Amino acid sequence: MMYRNFFKRLFDLIAALAAFLLLSPIFLVTTVLLSFANSGKPFFFQSRPGKAGRVFRIFKFKTMNDRKSANGELLSDAERLTSIGKIVRKLSLDEIPQLLNVIKGDMSLVGPRPLLVEYLPLYSEKQAKRHDVLPGITGWAQVNGRNTLDWSTKFEYDVWYVENLSLWLDLRILTLTLKKVFKKEGISADNSATMEKFRGN
Repeated sequence: MMYRNFFKRLFDLIAALAAFLLLSPIFLVTTVLLSFANSGKPFFFQSRPGKAGRVFRIFKFKTMNDRKSANGELLSDAERLTSIGKIVRKLSLDEIPQLLNVIKGDMSLVGPRPLLVEYLPLYSEKQAKRHDVLPGITGWAQVNGRNTLDWSTKFEYDVWYVENLSLWLDLRILTLTLKKVFKKEGISADNSATMEKFRGN
């Protein structure tokens, strides 16, 4: 409980600050490249639910453009993913700006991934436990399949993490995350740029 209530936040703050300083050259280069690819808009901001369902703005690199069809509707994610965006995602660089969310206290390094606000009323009582802790840049579901998992399995992993949260589990997840980033595993699901939307149980 001491780790969950105090030391986890301290660990997050120190580690996120150190990581952001270390990755700042990559952050700056990626920002410049995506500025050219996305008409001066390198960042993507979106409202996401955090701990207890409180909504915050998540920071990510913008890997998709805003191209629309003849009907004025946005094209599919796969069609809007830019060439530079593909590289950014493949190397998992799109998550770097979220270190700023961790520093702010909106997120943790490790926890259930923050999903869409529209999903909040769709969760079962058990699935909603994923919001008992801060959302994370990486999590137990991410190191066990990431976007290759179906929603039911993903939520089972999220809840298991909440119920078993510890320093050693967080360190294990961070270590496995680094291994998966280098191996480039589980980035996309079934040839799609992102997962299909959650429709409820």
